[in-house]
Amino acid sequence: MTRQFHRGSILHFPKATIAPSDNYQYLHDGMLVVEDGLVQHLGDAQDYLRNNPEVQAAVIQHHGLIIPGLIDSHVHYPQVEIIASYGKQLLDWLNTYTFPAEQQFVEAAYARAQAEFFLQQLFAHGTTTASVYATVHPQSVSSFFEAAESYNARMICGKVLMDRNCPTALQDSAESGYRESKQLLEQWHKNGRQLYAITPRFAPTSSEAQLAKAGQLAKEHPDSFIQTHLSENPTEVQWINELFPDYSDYLAVYEAHDLVRERSLFGHGIHLTDREYLALASSGATINFCPSSNLFLGSGLFNYQRAQANGVAVALASDVGGGTSLSMFANQADAYKVCQLQQASLSPFDSLYLCTQGAAVAMGIERQVGNLNVGSEADFIELDMHPTPMLSQRLNKASSLSEKLFAINTLGDDRVINATYVAGKQVYKKGQHYVATAV
Repeated sequence: MTRQFHRGSILHFPKATIAPSDNYQYLHDGMLVVEDGLVQHLGDAQDYLRNNPEVQAAVIQHHGLIIPGLIDSHVHYPQVEIIASYGKQLLDWLNTYTFPAEQQFVEAAYARAQAEFFLQQLFAHGTTTASVYATVHPQSVSSFFEAAESYNARMICGKVLMDRNCPTALQDSAESGYRESKQLLEQWHKNGRQLYAITPRFAPTSSEAQLAKAGQLAKEHPDSFIQTHLSENPTEVQWINELFPDYSDYLAVYEAHDLVRERSLFGHGIHLTDREYLALASSGATINFCPSSNLFLGSGLFNYQRAQANGVAVALASDVGGGTSLSMFANQADAYKVCQLQQASLSPFDSLYLCTQGAAVAMGIERQVGNLNVGSEADFIELDMHPTPMLSQRLNKASSLSEKLFAINTLGDDRVINATYVAGKQVYKKGQHYVATAV
């Protein structure tokens, strides 16, 4: 049994809430006790030390702000190498950059090297859990999970399914996609901290036969995740109408193939009808809000307020490489701007909630991650409150916790991450290089 004592300012959202700004827990001088990778205690530091004076010498003092590890609900690890590629809009960008990059993952060694790089970059940006797209190649999934397992990180990943409208080198078939996905799911889902997502890329690149097989697999494994894209770009939505003329809207295509349920994660969801909002809410599915990517690719402005009013679960996401940063703080800044353009303001508590406890609740993993509740897995980060002269000056002038969070959200990036812990183990420290070791 190993026990760690982390002392410092601590902030988290202990429960699911529709009003994060009124339902957070902040300890100016807190004690976070970790035992065997789980949170064993969270409370006032002085009270804890008064009752347990013998642990004083073992206390790790943190000078920054401790918060739960961040959650990125929609990201493509094969696209990290094409981030910041000049393009037009979604479909052109996929054909010009994404598909050529993904063809390299036919080589397992290449996939493993990229998975390792990707995970190290996630940790450097404060992200400890992500829902990750691999490529069509089974080895791209195994390579990712092997790398994540070496850090004991809780990750979600799946083999992309594509049997049409993509390069031949990236095509599987309805049967092979089902078979390979099933093998990967049975090997990796709930193996340690790994979770599997059935992953049709998006409806245009899957035939109805393939979507049906994906739905079959989802019914066979109801506790698995499903991840795909929905109504990202107006041209894409029009393409759906041409490819699937018998369906009333984009979501109806997925509904007809049993792919809309709890633990279904739909990237983007910008151009939705009233019916689709209501259907998403009633199903328990989640929209992954990808503000950086939507702005970069000119896809449109996600209507967060409308989704919230309809009761649709929402989680924040980077969508790298369409997105321009793995930093969930940079994506919080873009989310604020997207809402501002629609005459609505996103509070710093709301945006932080969307990539911690809010994301975990939306994805159904709040008993594992997203908070610092007793019994949760001890994934947390320490923020450097003085990472740059500009942010340091702004924080010194801030008169409330809300103002400090907003400054970090607006000006923060990877430089604001001082340290990252996964299951109680430090996997990143600013200025140091980490290599995964077996657990």
